[in-house]
Amino acid sequence: MRHLLSPLDLSVEETNELLDLARDISKNPDKYSHKCEGKKIATCFYEPSTRTRLSFESAMLNLGGSVIGFSSANSSSASKGESVSDTIRVISCFADICAMRHPKEGAPMVAASKSSIPVINAGDGGHQHPTQTLTDLMTIRELRGSLDNFTIGLCGDLKFGRTVHSLIKELSRYTGIKFVLISPPELRVPDVIRDETLKANNIEFTEVERLEDVIPELDILYMTRVQKERFFNEEDYLRMKDFYILDAAKMAMAKPDMYVLHPLPRVNEISTEVDDDPRAAYFKQVQYGVYVRMALILTLLGLN
Repeated sequence: MRHLLSPLDLSVEETNELLDLARDISKNPDKYSHKCEGKKIATCFYEPSTRTRLSFESAMLNLGGSVIGFSSANSSSASKGESVSDTIRVISCFADICAMRHPKEGAPMVAASKSSIPVINAGDGGHQHPTQTLTDLMTIRELRGSLDNFTIGLCGDLKFGRTVHSLIKELSRYTGIKFVLISPPELRVPDVIRDETLKANNIEFTEVERLEDVIPELDILYMTRVQKERFFNEEDYLRMKDFYILDAAKMAMAKPDMYVLHPLPRVNEISTEVDDDPRAAYFKQVQYGVYVRMALILTLLGLN
């Protein structure tokens, strides 16, 4: 039995195989529509989510399985003080696989240590978000044809953004990736990512404050929102939230084949006028996320 707690739980070869499976699912959905008949996924979400929770649920339903779970801590026994360890032991009696989101870093790892079913980390605090990373990889690979040799700009909240942290770690395993880290000083990527992933692996990267200065050189632009829920006070959040706004004027400076990704939800960091630009890939990204999670469920249940 395997869990997925970090993108690095899968080797590069396993990641590529999973992305191949996701692509096949996207091309031949009927082939997979009964693969999980009789199987249940428990979606245990201790904090709000739209895309990730519904994506997991859609994935299992598309595979012919069923869904149980809860959408907030207040609607579970966590509100009565039940521990994650006890909750997963109970869930293991009901479901075949579990997707867990939790505000505390490491909570899915604790669950996995006590679980008798596969546990998927659907986001833990500002730490990891492996299925979003797999979604990002599929999006980039489908649009560019390869996960090697390109320049990616990561813009916005690089300090608290778990999607950013996971993506940097994962892409660092591929060849010829250059990172451009675009953020205000207060939201720079954490030292542990800079030192233990980028510098330790001799990955080329630059850190800048102005998106306009670097957008012409990017092949992928990964925008992020400034996350109000990660800030300790309202004043800092309000000062940072409008630091970067991608609009048509900035897009005019970019390459004709520079794609824009965003893990969503967006607030106002991407103007709606960008939505009609053929390089805007963030809604395609959502669809790819369903295929990736279908492939992951099949892989962890040994049904692929």
